[in-house]
Amino acid sequence: MARIAGVEIPKNKKVTVGLTYIFGIGMTTSKKIIEKAKIDPDKKVKDLTEEEIQRIRTIIENECKVEGDLRTEVMMNIRRLREIGCYRGIRHMRKLPVRGQNTQANARTHKGPRPAIGGRKKVAGGAAPAPSAPAKGGK
Repeated sequence: MARIAGVEIPKNKKVTVGLTYIFGIGMTTSKKIIEKAKIDPDKKVKDLTEEEIQRIRTIIENECKVEGDLRTEVMMNIRRLREIGCYRGIRHMRKLPVRGQNTQANARTHKGPRPAIGGRKKVAGGAAPAPSAPAKGGK
């Protein structure tokens, strides 16, 4: 397995797909990196030479913000939105969708599982009988 930017890239994948395992690199960026490194896009990761892997590493280090640096930047951006109290920051704080999605029927992924409502039992045969009141008068 090739290790690039602190990530183990699967050896049985094509190079273009393998690079997408790195946080911050998608298919488009992956294709640009391979084109700059002058590597055949149909080549598998296990067939790369050490020199080709080194070329990919240097291109990623010099031109892309990936993994830890990118994660830090994203977290700082979210923190800034929360601090200034803008709409998007409030949505992040409340753990709701930020980009205008519907929340009435969907958004279960972001909101999490529905909370269980305790203490509700269905009574078989209709409504529960009213509690009997104590008799007045003594006997």
